Amino acid sequence: MGKAAAVGTAVVVAAAVGVAVVLARRRRRRELELVEGAAAERKRKVAAVIEDVEHTLSTPTALLRSISDAMVSEMERGLRGDIHATLKMLITYVDNLPTGNEQGLFYALDLGGTNFRVLRVQLGGKEKRVVQQQYEEVSIPPHLMVGTSMELFDFIAAALSKFVDTEGDDFHLPEGRQRELGFTFSFPVNQTSISSGTLIKWTKGFSINGAVGEDVVSELSKAMERQGLDMKVTALVNDTVGTLAGGRYVDNDVVAAIILGTGTNAAYVEHANAIPKWTGLLPRSQNMVINTEWGSFKSDKLPLSEFDKAMDFESLNPGEQIYEKMISGMYLGEIVRRILLKLAHDAALFGDVVPPKLEQPFVLRTPDMSAMHHDSSHDLKTVGAKLKDIVGVPDTSLEVRYITSHICDIVAERGARLAAAGIYGILKKLGRDKMPSDGSKMPRTVIALDGGLYEHYKKFSSCLETTLTDLLGDDVASSVFTKLANDGSGIGAALLAAAHSQYAEVD
Repeated sequence: MGKAAAVGTAVVVAAAVGVAVVLARRRRRRELELVEGAAAERKRKVAAVIEDVEHTLSTPTALLRSISDAMVSEMERGLRGDIHATLKMLITYVDNLPTGNEQGLFYALDLGGTNFRVLRVQLGGKEKRVVQQQYEEVSIPPHLMVGTSMELFDFIAAALSKFVDTEGDDFHLPEGRQRELGFTFSFPVNQTSISSGTLIKWTKGFSINGAVGEDVVSELSKAMERQGLDMKVTALVNDTVGTLAGGRYVDNDVVAAIILGTGTNAAYVEHANAIPKWTGLLPRSQNMVINTEWGSFKSDKLPLSEFDKAMDFESLNPGEQIYEKMISGMYLGEIVRRILLKLAHDAALFGDVVPPKLEQPFVLRTPDMSAMHHDSSHDLKTVGAKLKDIVGVPDTSLEVRYITSHICDIVAERGARLAAAGIYGILKKLGRDKMPSDGSKMPRTVIALDGGLYEHYKKFSSCLETTLTDLLGDDVASSVFTKLANDGSGIGAALLAAAHSQYAEVD
């Protein structure tokens, strides 16, 4: 090959290489632009979903006030006996709450699930208060949950009898007196007196023949007789009323009790003459504890999102317990899951493939949501670990973790603020929401709260308290206090047995 030909070939090769390099650069640039464009589009979609969630789950103060007004209206309808009221406002027949003067030995039985507790307390009056207490927890064999009423109550009475046999020297029953029991029965009951009530239906996995429509106190009493146990049930209560009793025992200014746990409920002290459906003689105390069953509160003021509506539609009780489904521990984690699932579907939050585990209802529990929400580490390590263990995404970016934490914040804040609106509604019904018109001093008002959601989810409880202060205003809020009151279903029931003792007049 001649020199000129060789040079020409080299020039052609060089030109071809140059063109190839240029084309490769252009392709890489286009690929990079596509990747950047896809990332920008994903971020835009994520931002759009979050913005929509923030809007639909927002609870401005004006909205909370209208929800409180709706709550008061439903409370009044329930007290009138309006069958269409969403709040049933059940009369508990508890007209005497503990004062602190109670003395003696009292028992409690707490039946509300697959376990039950038996408890005894020795009360020593104003000075000594609770001198001694003991309890024992017993598991109910599965076959008794679907057996007969007699079999179940015989098993409970036998366990109670064994517990009484272990009564030590620290507990003293005055001679000639019958032991007395407070019975916490956390199933739907039509209460007919302080110590009687007929079972409406079994829940929580129980399905027992022959008990529906029967007086549960009578069933327990007959079983205790068969065991040779001389004990009288002097109070039939639910856990919310027990919490109110326990709170009042410690602080005489407690006017209401709220349960915020897996479920939610509220009970409060109403003036007996403000209960139109009450037909009996007015109690000497002039007061009556009302069990609101506020979980069933429903109003067009409640900010229901697409996530709430879908969750309710797919639930075992669609259209029921709407308020509970927006604020209680059973449901908050599930709402977060549904929002994350929408972000995965609509904005590829976790990548091109939606994590299969995220499709499973209730896979994300509220305790996990709380752990992620409280993660204050610089890299949100706990959030990453929870997403890996629960959702099945091994590696998440810091951005995804921050988004997840933010969703937890939105859902918890809405729940806490709606719960505060409910408490404000009760205070409004009692006239404790504003300064006295006659210029007198605002009475001290205490709300007893119990339940794992309130006790352990600190950001939830903190938001609830801040919101309640905001609704009341600083002047009124300075006289309103929230207090954690543990074990209403146990010691609260024993205290109500004492407050309604057959020997109360003698003492």
